[in-house]
Formats: sequence, structure tokens, C-alpha cells
Amino acid sequence: MLLQRSYEEAEDMLEKAGYSLSPTILRDVIVGYCLQRGVYDFVEIEETLADRDVQSLINDRRGLDNMHFIDLLHFTSGHIQEIYTIADTLKANPGGKPLEGKTFVLFFPQTSLRTRTTFQSGIRQLGGDCILFPPETLDRREELIDTVKYLENWADGIVVRHPDAAKVRLLAEHASIPVINAMTNENHPCEVVADLYALRQRREDYLDLVYTYVGPIGNIFKAWADLAEVMNLRFHHVCTPENEYREPSTNYRFHSALVDILPKSDVILTDSLPASYQNSKYIDAYQITFEKLHTAKPGAMLNPCPPFFRSEEVSHDAIESEYFVGHGFKKDLLLVQQAILVYCSFGGL
Repeated sequence: MLLQRSYEEAEDMLEKAGYSLSPTILRDVIVGYCLQRGVYDFVEIEETLADRDVQSLINDRRGLDNMHFIDLLHFTSGHIQEIYTIADTLKANPGGKPLEGKTFVLFFPQTSLRTRTTFQSGIRQLGGDCILFPPETLDRREELIDTVKYLENWADGIVVRHPDAAKVRLLAEHASIPVINAMTNENHPCEVVADLYALRQRREDYLDLVYTYVGPIGNIFKAWADLAEVMNLRFHHVCTPENEYREPSTNYRFHSALVDILPKSDVILTDSLPASYQNSKYIDAYQITFEKLHTAKPGAMLNPCPPFFRSEEVSHDAIESEYFVGHGFKKDLLLVQQAILVYCSFGGL
């Protein structure tokens, strides 16, 4: 019945029901566009949404796993773009308090620097409050289902950094409030989604660039591999042969030599090396140096995931060069994490 009405009548009906078409949610923008132009056929609107890889009206986003932010493969490119739209809105309209009255429980180790700082600061900037616990709190004998059900009495969301990805997923499975993965040993979705947003600010063609990750399989690699699949990125992986992750596809190509792909690369990605790779044989073959970067495509960018270590995965001269994206590249980590909090809490602004 709603879709047979004019745009103004549809908005009025939604408002009376306690809903609204959000200007920051891509699906709502498309639906509003259709209604304004007299397109009321449900199937036609659904086809328009599907053509743009946006969530169907039949399966509302709030009923899916992505009320939580745990694994990127639970999302579509449309969902990620919605988060970016929220981030754009927050950036353009600072001072808003969409999290006012909301309390978030954070589980972070004392060693966490960037992610903990940006989540705590970001929540408070948006009017919310946070209570901090060490991640070991989740290792007690109490079953996680009981932990999360008690927290739901007083908290509006949970942000977790814990090495055990299974525990984070279990929290989300039982929670009726958003659970956000702030890093596990398996993945780090907030980090890479924020990095892609930062690249989006620098290059309008960010979805068409060639992304090359240099290093062994780890949580940052897996997060980039997942994001490449979701966003349909051209993602290449360079490392020793035993690190080949999966069969070749549009979104994953493996190389055992830098020379094979570096000349075609726009964005070079690294992470700190496990102890077993901190040796001269590996470093000589795979360390990113200024000399090697000079063979990459014009305008190539080096984005090492912090903490990075000069003389290991990257050289001193690479970090000192114009290829390094710079420490300011991470500034919007706070903004994107705010957008994730808003997205998971409300679906939009």
C-alpha cells in the first residue's frame, strides 16, 4: 500500500509508523527517488535496488547479522557505501550527538593504542559514554550468553578486541545490541574499511585501483581479502609460496615475486611480520623499499598497517618517501568507526 502513494504521502505514513526515509542510507535514497518519479511498482523498485547491489526491501538490514560488525563477508558493497555516506555526513556536520544517552561497553587491552583511542574518543564526541574492561574479562568461567544478556540491561552496544574470533562471534550470536569487532587474531574489519575510506578521499577511482598486499597470511591480510571480495577490488597477494590463500579469482591473485605485480600496483599494503619471517632471506625478497616502490605505477601509495617496523616489512627510505601515505592517513579511523557505531545502532543518521 505504501508504494502506491505519492512521495509526500509515503513519508507521512512512515512518520506515523515511527520510521522515515533516511538521506544517508542508500536504499532509502533510491526508494525515495523512485517514489518522487512515480515509480510505484514494487518489483521495479526491487530490481533497481538489486542492480545497485543494495539490500532488498523484503530482507530489512536490521534482521541480518550486520546489526553487528563482525565479518565483512556478511556485508554487501551497498552496506559499506552506506557507512561511508554516514561518515561523509558526520564530517560535513560536526557537533551532532546521535549517540547521546547511549552507553557502550568496550573490551580492550592496555596495549591497544589507535583503535581504543578512536573508539573511546569517537563515542564521546557523538554524545555517548563508554565503560572499559580488559578483554580477559570475557575469559571467565561464566558463559558468554549470560555475560551478554546481563550487559544488555545497561549497555547499548559492545566493542570487542579479543584474540579469539569465535568468542566475538558468540557474543554477537546471543546479543540483541550491536557487537563490533575491534580486532581478533582472524580479522580486523574496522581498520581496512577505514583505510578504504581514506583512499576514497584521495582517489575517486579507488574501486578501480590495483591493491597489492605483501606479506604472510594474518588478520590484516584476511580483512583486506574479505573487503576485496565485498567491494570487487583487484586484490593481489605477494609472499612465499606456502602463503597462497585460495584459488585465483577476480578478487584474488597470488604471486611469489614482487617483480610480477609491483609495476601494475596502485596501493601497496603491508603488516608487521611474525617472528618466523623476521629473517634476512624473507626481508631481502619482500621488504618494501624506495627502490622497489619506484617500479610501481605513477602515484602509487604505500599503506603499511601500524604498528609498522622500519627495516623489517618496510625500509626507512620507503617510509621517508612520497609513496608513504603518511600518519595523517589514519585520521578518519575515528570518523569511520563513528559511522559504524551509528550504522549498527540505527541504520543511519
